[in-house]
Amino acid sequence: MDNLSNSDENYDLGYQPSPSSTDQNDQSTTGTPGYSTLSGDSFVYCRTYSETSAFSDPVDDHSCCSEASPSHWPATRSGAQKNQAVLTRLGTKQRKSNADEKLDDQESLDLELEMMKERFAKLLLGEDMSGSGKGVCTAVTISNAITNLYATVFGQNLMLEPLNPEKKAFWKREMDCILSVCDYIVEFTSKSQNLRNGTAVEIMESRPRSDIYINLPALRKLDAMLTEILDSFQDREFWYAEQGSMSSNSSRTGSFRKVVQRNDEKWWVPVPCVPPSGLSEKARKHLRHKRDCANQIHKAAMAINSNVLAEMEIPDSYMASLPKSGRASVGDPIYRFMYTTEKFSPDHLLDCLNIASEHEALELADRVEASMYTWRRKACMSHSKSSWGMVKDLMSDVDRSDKNHILAERAESLLFALKQRYPELAQTSLDTCKIQYNRDVGQAILESYSRVLEGLAFNIVAWIEDVFFVDRTIRSQE
Repeated sequence: MDNLSNSDENYDLGYQPSPSSTDQNDQSTTGTPGYSTLSGDSFVYCRTYSETSAFSDPVDDHSCCSEASPSHWPATRSGAQKNQAVLTRLGTKQRKSNADEKLDDQESLDLELEMMKERFAKLLLGEDMSGSGKGVCTAVTISNAITNLYATVFGQNLMLEPLNPEKKAFWKREMDCILSVCDYIVEFTSKSQNLRNGTAVEIMESRPRSDIYINLPALRKLDAMLTEILDSFQDREFWYAEQGSMSSNSSRTGSFRKVVQRNDEKWWVPVPCVPPSGLSEKARKHLRHKRDCANQIHKAAMAINSNVLAEMEIPDSYMASLPKSGRASVGDPIYRFMYTTEKFSPDHLLDCLNIASEHEALELADRVEASMYTWRRKACMSHSKSSWGMVKDLMSDVDRSDKNHILAERAESLLFALKQRYPELAQTSLDTCKIQYNRDVGQAILESYSRVLEGLAFNIVAWIEDVFFVDRTIRSQE
C-alpha cells in the first residue's frame, strides 16, 4: 500500500483484490500486489468480516433499518424523563409542538424502546434465541454486532458517493449505542488525597482503561474522516453506469466500453465513466488527495487492529493444535532458506515463492505463523512454566543465539512481509481463533471497529484507483 502516495500514472497494475463485501464466502484469486484495472473484485475487502460472524443471524444488506446490532443498551431508570434521556443519546429528537406531534413522538419513543428491549435480550442470550445458554459470549456478540452493522450500512455502497443520510444517521446512532459500553470499562489506580486535618490518605479512583482511552477516540476520528471523504464526492465529474446498461450508441459510455472489460462474475458492480476528454486537473488533484487520505486511514486502522489482536490471549486450543515440528509446517524449501541463509531477506524469499493467488498467500501465512509459535515454544521449553502467557514473558530470557529463537524471529519477519505485500489478506487462523475465543469486551470492540474501518478505507482507495484507470485509458485514446 505504500506505493499509493505516488502519482496516478504509477498505478497501471494488474491486481484483483478480495472477495465481495456482500458475499463473505466468495473466494478471490489475486495476483501481484497493486490495484485492479476494473475487475469487479476491486470494490471489496475480505478482512471486513470476521469468520466468527457466522455465529450471528444474517442481515439484510438492502435495508438501512435492518436489525444489524444486537447490543442496544436500555435505560435502567424508569419514567418518561429517563426514557427521553436515553433516546436523546441515541439521536432521537423530542419535538414539542402540537398535540398530534406529541402523540407521534410518543409512538416513536415506544417503538425505539421496544427495539432496545429486543436487542438487549439478544445480547443477554448470546444470540441463542432458544434460551438454553448455548449462545456466544458477550465479546463475540458485540463483535458480530459491529460487523453486521457495517454490512447493513456499507454493504451495498459500491461507488464514490455520499452515504445516504438515513444510513449515516443509522450508523452513528447504532455505533454510539454499541460503544457506550466502553464508558464503563475502567481501571482503578491509587491516588493520594489530603483530608481537612492535613492527613494524607490513599484512595482508589477509576479511569478509562488505557487501550480504550488511546484507541477509541482515534477510531472515532478515522470514522468521521472516512465519512467526510465520501461526502466530498457530492459534486463530481465522473459518473457510474451499470454493466448491462452500457450501450455502444451512447456517446458518454461508448468509447469507455471499447477499452474496459468487466469480469462477468461481478456484473452487478457499477462501472466508473469519465467525460470524453478525461477528468480536469482539479478533479484529478482532488482524487489524489482523497486517495492519500484514505490510504493513511487504512494504515492507521490496520495498525490499531494488529496491536489489538497481538494483545489478545492465544487460545489453548490453538497451542494444542500446533505441529510438533516447525520445519514440517513451512516445508523443506522454506526451512532451508530460513536456516542456512546468513542474512535472511523475507522479501527475496517471497519473490522466489511466486505466490499466484490470495488463497496461496493466506495458506502460507497460516503455516508460517504456526511454525513461529512452534519454534518459540521450543525455545522456552527448558523453563518449567508452560502456559503461553508465561512463555511470552520468558522470551526475553531466551538465548538470542538459540536456533529455535532465530527461526522464530525469521518466521515473524516473513509473516510481517507477507502481510505488507498483501494488505487485503484475510484473517489468519490464529486471528480468527483469537476473536472466537476472546472474552474481553473492550478488545472485541476495538478489533471489530478497526477492522471495518480498515475495510472501508481500502475500498475507497480501490474505487479511486478505478476512476484513475478509466481516466488514463480515455486520455490515452486521444
